[in-house]
Formats: sequence, C-alpha cells, structure tokens
Amino acid sequence: MRLVGIAAILGLAFMLAGGALAAGDPAAGKSMFSRCAACHNAVKGGPNMIGPNLFGVVGRKAGNVANFSYSNAMKTSGITWTPDRLDTYLAHPAQVVPGNRMSFAGISDAKQRADLIAYLGTLK
Repeated sequence: MRLVGIAAILGLAFMLAGGALAAGDPAAGKSMFSRCAACHNAVKGGPNMIGPNLFGVVGRKAGNVANFSYSNAMKTSGITWTPDRLDTYLAHPAQVVPGNRMSFAGISDAKQRADLIAYLGTLK
C-alpha cells in the first residue's frame, strides 16, 4: 500500500512538471523569436515582411492580416491560431497547411515551441 502511495505522488509530480514545461517561458520564447524575425514582424502596427506581422496572432484567424498576400491554402485553412494549433503548425508547417508559402521546416523541440508560443501570447 505504501508503494502505491509513493507511485501516485511521483506520477502527480511528473504530470505537474510536464504541465509547467508545456506552459512555456515567454522570455526564452522572445529569444527564440529572433529566428522568426528574419521574415516576421511582431510590433503592434508594424509592417508585414516576407511573412505577415505576428502581433496578436494568438486567437486570430489564419490568413487574416490586412495587406498580406496569403496563399490560397492558408486563406482557406479555417484555422484559428490557438496555442495548440500553433504548436502543431510550428512542428510541421507544410503538413498542417499543405501549399502554404512559409518555407520553414518547423521546430522539432516541444519546449522551444512552447516558449515561442508563450511569447507570441504576450503580444496583445
């Protein structure tokens, strides 16, 4: 019985630790964004670049930034950029929206994606 209690406590600790990692670190994400900044602006009211401005991206409908020429695939994707959807997209952009114009292979590291998404979530 005592072993079961210890196992339950350890299981809960691992779940809580996993949840903390999943939340992401906005400061680390801001640093991570430097990789995105070659193509994307993240300043409120800032211009689009090669890619659309990402200020306010969390919660926004895909293909919806004014004055940006999106691919038809992105415009018709029906995606709303929730944290979960951003995570999936950032892992494999071409698989999530085949035919999109973003020539980026993706971010394989889940922690880096979580950090980046946490940073993007602060841009309101």
